[in-house]
Amino acid sequence: MKGPQDIFAQLQGQFGQFVPDMARAARDDVETQVRASVMAVMSRLELVTREEFDAQQAVLEKTREKVDLLEKRVAELESRTSSS
Repeated sequence: MKGPQDIFAQLQGQFGQFVPDMARAARDDVETQVRASVMAVMSRLELVTREEFDAQQAVLEKTREKVDLLEKRVAELESRTSSS
């Protein structure tokens, strides 16, 4: 996943190709406004990093394993109880 800085750098490169030098101030102003808008949108998306996602996935896998073991144990205890 590209980070915000990568996206900004790509947009800046593409935008810079189409704007003549004499409009540099206007371009800089537009870049500042676009950067602020994109950052505002991204802050509302509640994104997580890959590391955070992987950590949560590992916790979920361990929890799933424990639940599976507990389900087997309960089924075993129920079968003992019903056969007694």
